[in-house]
Amino acid sequence: MQFLDEDIYEAVKNYIPKVSEYVNSHGGGLELLGVKDGVVYIKLTGACGGCSMSLMTTKMVVEKKLRELIHPELVVKNVDGTPENEMPDDAYIGKEEKSDEASSKESGGILKGIKKIVGL
Repeated sequence: MQFLDEDIYEAVKNYIPKVSEYVNSHGGGLELLGVKDGVVYIKLTGACGGCSMSLMTTKMVVEKKLRELIHPELVVKNVDGTPENEMPDDAYIGKEEKSDEASSKESGGILKGIKKIVGL
């Protein structure tokens, strides 16, 4: 694929509401986590998060629809805690997500410092 990860991320981000209609109808949700080398990393949440059919939902619903809307070679992986579906540390995660992640890490560091001072 000849697209930048950033471009794929933005395209997927724009189509998430349309793609997640099926997932939402089953009591689940769909979260875009990042993109690396044309692979889109998502997380199924709610009822779909721990469902035994999550692989089928990822491939036959989410990936199929994103391939129709964006590019026929797009690959989608559900980050489900298994080693083969981990998102790489250097995946593109979007500008606003990066700042949220940085502030979360920062506040976690502050909290650790406070706990250390207080003796927790």
